[in-house]
Amino acid sequence: MKSLIYTLFTVLMAGLCTSVWAAQPLLTPTELNAIEHDPNVRIIDIRPAKDYASGHIPGAASVPYHQWRGPANNPGQLPPESVLTALVGNLGLDAHSYAVVVSSGKDSTDFGGSARVYWTLKYLGLSQLSILNGGLKAWTDAGLPEDQTTPTITPTHYIAHLNKSLIATTKDVAAQVANSHTRLIDARPHKFYLGDVKAPTALVPGTIKNAINLENGKWFKPGTALFVSPDKARQIAALELAKPAQETISFCNTGHWAATDWFALSEIVGIRNVRLYPASLAEWTHDSKLPMQNVPSRGKQILMKLKGVFS
Repeated sequence: MKSLIYTLFTVLMAGLCTSVWAAQPLLTPTELNAIEHDPNVRIIDIRPAKDYASGHIPGAASVPYHQWRGPANNPGQLPPESVLTALVGNLGLDAHSYAVVVSSGKDSTDFGGSARVYWTLKYLGLSQLSILNGGLKAWTDAGLPEDQTTPTITPTHYIAHLNKSLIATTKDVAAQVANSHTRLIDARPHKFYLGDVKAPTALVPGTIKNAINLENGKWFKPGTALFVSPDKARQIAALELAKPAQETISFCNTGHWAATDWFALSEIVGIRNVRLYPASLAEWTHDSKLPMQNVPSRGKQILMKLKGVFS
C-alpha cells in the first residue's frame, strides 16, 4: 500500500513539475536539463539537418525551420494545415504534450525561427510551449552535453484545433489600417521601415500605412540571442508602445522578425489580443491597392535597384 501511495505521489509531482515548467515561455539551459527526460517533453531542434547531425540536445528531434515555412516567393505564408499537422504528428505530439523549441542561438534574428515555430504550434492548438533562451549556444556554453543519436518517436494522429485569434490575414490587416484602436507594428530594422532598403520578397520599399516601428532586435541582450528579462521587456514595451490599443498586429517581410515581436508582446509582456500577420509585406506589397507609407519615389526606387545590381 505504501509503495502504491509513493508511486502515485511521484507521478503526481512529476506532472506538477512539468506544468510549472510549461507555464514559462522561456527556459534556461538548466531548467530544460531538469526536464529533458520527461516522456511528456519533446525538444524540437529547428536547425538545418546537417547541424543537428553533428550534435544536439539529447532526445531532441529534428524538424528544420524551412519545413514550417511557406513557398520561396512567400515563405511567411503558412503551409497547408495537413502539412503542419503531419509535422506535429511525426513528432509524437498530442494536445497534452510539452514542446520546447531550440534554434542555434547565433543571434537575435535566429531567435525569430523559434518564435515562429512556437507561434505555429500555438496556432495549431498546442498550449504547453517553451523556447530555449539563447538556443543551443546557451546549452553548450552552460557545459551541458550534446548527442548524435536520433530518438525513436511513435507518431500520433494530431488533430488541429486552430486558434484563429493569433493570426491576421491580409484582409484582416486591410480592415484595420484606419482603425485608431488597432496597433500595426513593423518588426523590421528601421531602414526597412523608412523604405531605404527592401527585402527581395517585397515588391516595393516602405511599410503598411499607419504602422509604427518596433525593431525585433530590441528584445535581446546586445550582441546575443538571449532574451531580456520580463521586467526589461515590460520597460521596452512601455517605452515603445505608449499609446494604448485594443488590438496589436505584428508584421515584417515574411513573418519571421514579426514572430519575435509577437512572442515578446503576447507571451512575455502579456499584452492581450496580439496577432501575427505571417504573410506580411511579401503578400501585402503585391496588391497595389493596399495602402503604404514611406514608399520612395519611382526615381529613388530605380536608383536603389541599380545600387543593388552594382554593389
